[in-house]
Amino acid sequence: MYLQQLSFINFKNYTEAELSLSDGVNAFVGNNGAGKTNLLDAVHYLSLCKSYFNPVDSQQIKQGADFFMINGIFEKKGNKEVVACGVKRNQKKQFKRNKKDYQRLADHIGLLPLVMISPYDISIIIEGSEERRKFIDNVISQTDEKYLDELIAYNKVLTNRNSLLKQIADTGRYDPELLSVFDEQLIASGTRIFQKRRSFMDSFTPIFNMHYQFISGDAELVELNYESPLLTDNFESLLKKNHERDRILERTSAGIHRDDLQFSIHGMAMKKFGSQGQQKSFLIALKLAQYTFLTQQKGFKPLLLLDDIFDKLDDNRITKLMQMVSNHDFGQVFITDTSIERVQDIFNKINVDVKLFKVKEGQIDA
Repeated sequence: MYLQQLSFINFKNYTEAELSLSDGVNAFVGNNGAGKTNLLDAVHYLSLCKSYFNPVDSQQIKQGADFFMINGIFEKKGNKEVVACGVKRNQKKQFKRNKKDYQRLADHIGLLPLVMISPYDISIIIEGSEERRKFIDNVISQTDEKYLDELIAYNKVLTNRNSLLKQIADTGRYDPELLSVFDEQLIASGTRIFQKRRSFMDSFTPIFNMHYQFISGDAELVELNYESPLLTDNFESLLKKNHERDRILERTSAGIHRDDLQFSIHGMAMKKFGSQGQQKSFLIALKLAQYTFLTQQKGFKPLLLLDDIFDKLDDNRITKLMQMVSNHDFGQVFITDTSIERVQDIFNKINVDVKLFKVKEGQIDA
């Protein structure tokens, strides 16, 4: 699968642009603030119906304009997929595939799988557990169409249960029957999510280890571990044990919404003891493992987007990374960088063709 053509109007700092793309490596080069990352974000919209960086669609509209449009023509298994996304101020987002509107955006997720690596990904390591759950959920959602619906259902019941707990605290009226109904729904949905996450991590962790060892040259010992209260107890038992605690806290204190990933280097927390280069290598290995997992599950190669990937990596790791993403295991690749000379040198060294696009203040020259 690859993106043949990309065009957009009034998207971020661009008034209008149209690009014909290589099915191999595409590099966008230019100064910081020129709009390189915005090009990757336009591709992300076509794949996952949203910005990678900002959840507010209207804030992607170019200043002074009333709407933005993004269009892409994909080649997938010999067929063309024409995808369009449009946002008008104060109106619902429109998303079309082959000129037909989606009733639910969730139905598009996984059709055109994509992996993005960005400096913003550092939040996966340094921020709270929600960022790491998002990572797991993003990968599984692109391979399992029922998983996203399960997450939506779980979060809806969780919100209702938390509202009931707050109501009980506010009014003093305890409704055990209604709480029991919410518990049953939470257990059913949460157990299915846990089983999918555990199965995913069993497959994903060896792939991650392989990629990290390659990028680092076996220089460090790292570990990736899945943490969930359901690994040691069933959900029903957890909820019963925490009923009184939940009433005091006015929220559901135990469940798969507390799942986490533990990252370590030489037995110590990556967040505290990993260097910037080691943390970036860890993130890249996570995302490349995501790519490999998606390829195995989907039966074709996703898009790979690498934003400002060379910063904080030594030359040896950069060369290893580019050798990896440029070989037959990977498909279409999009890269941003500030130096055209660096991009040319890297790909000349590994004898790989790259299509260069020069980006300057919202203008693109191929």
